[in-house]
Amino acid sequence: MTTDNNKVFLVDDDNDFRDSMQWLLSSAGYDVISTASATEFLDTYQNEQGCLLLDVRMPGINGLALQQILQQRDIQLPVILISGHGDIPMAVNAMKAGALDFIEKPFDDRHLLGLVSKALLEAEQRFSAHRETTELQQRFNSLSQREREVMALVVQGQSNREVADSLGISPKTVEVHRARVMAKMQATSLPVLVNMGNRLPPGTTT
Repeated sequence: MTTDNNKVFLVDDDNDFRDSMQWLLSSAGYDVISTASATEFLDTYQNEQGCLLLDVRMPGINGLALQQILQQRDIQLPVILISGHGDIPMAVNAMKAGALDFIEKPFDDRHLLGLVSKALLEAEQRFSAHRETTELQQRFNSLSQREREVMALVVQGQSNREVADSLGISPKTVEVHRARVMAKMQATSLPVLVNMGNRLPPGTTT
């Protein structure tokens, strides 16, 4: 785990529980940011890498609703739900909606710390993949409209001659656009460019 990947966000309306969790997680070397409500968390979160410990049942926006908001905003935090005995059905629904795990009160501290470690490894993978996709999108956005059209057809497997026929331009012009696409996308080979096209959001290159 890298030093910039030790943030644990804790959202729970129980002050005593938050204090107890803050002590436990801080003692284990984690940087803990605790808030008393989903609204407070959303107001203060700055898209930092980490994981989220989230109480299922809270006044206002509950844990399941907050999880849905995170998905809508494309926030990559892995979620561990904290559930009371009566909240198990909600926790199961949240797991189906993409939560990483849930833990029922009262719980074993070592088990919780193990889940946090697992969640932070997942966060590292998610945030890295998200950064790569964002960078790819930025490179794609730098292409001219014609370069995007050429890239789309090249990614589909068309030859320069086929691209030229499809777009009504000369093969030589296709070569020029294709070279610019390769340079702007920072693709070292055609297979790399195809892979980049496949990693962009669906419909981007069509």
